Amino acid sequence: MAFRLYSGPMDQATVLFTIGLSFLPISELRGAIPFAVTRGMPLASATMLAVACNALVGPVAFIFLETFHKLFYRWPVYASFFDRFVEKARTKVHRKVEKYGYLGIMLFVAVPLPVTGAWTGTLGAWILGLERRKTMLAVAAGVVIAGLIVSMVVGLGVEALSIFTKSL
Repeated sequence: MAFRLYSGPMDQATVLFTIGLSFLPISELRGAIPFAVTRGMPLASATMLAVACNALVGPVAFIFLETFHKLFYRWPVYASFFDRFVEKARTKVHRKVEKYGYLGIMLFVAVPLPVTGAWTGTLGAWILGLERRKTMLAVAAGVVIAGLIVSMVVGLGVEALSIFTKSL
């Protein structure tokens, strides 16, 4: 019963809040899917809506980052800080990026934990200068995986996580 695609008219506020939560950097899928389900949206509908909206974060984040970066880069203080920050970040993670590349971005986004989502994955890829199209595909794939994980936890309950932990 929880896996129905459509159960009749849905509350407009629930749909809009689910979309909003999917776009927020902190909540993303981890907040949107449980919210929608607790408000009565079928799990499959909540998952599809949240995943679709969260997958759009990649392109939106790139536009946002590139636009503001161009504006701020005109300021010498920002340009100096940004150049030092990026060089330090690239040096620090160069080997891991070379080893894992876009697969690493996908896996990073796929883990539904705080600060590991579409926004952070896109920001990291942008800072490291990774290709936009491949990054967006990796982020979208990670979002799908994260959506499935969150949906399984919501659908099966928190007790489902016990397969990953030991009882003491």
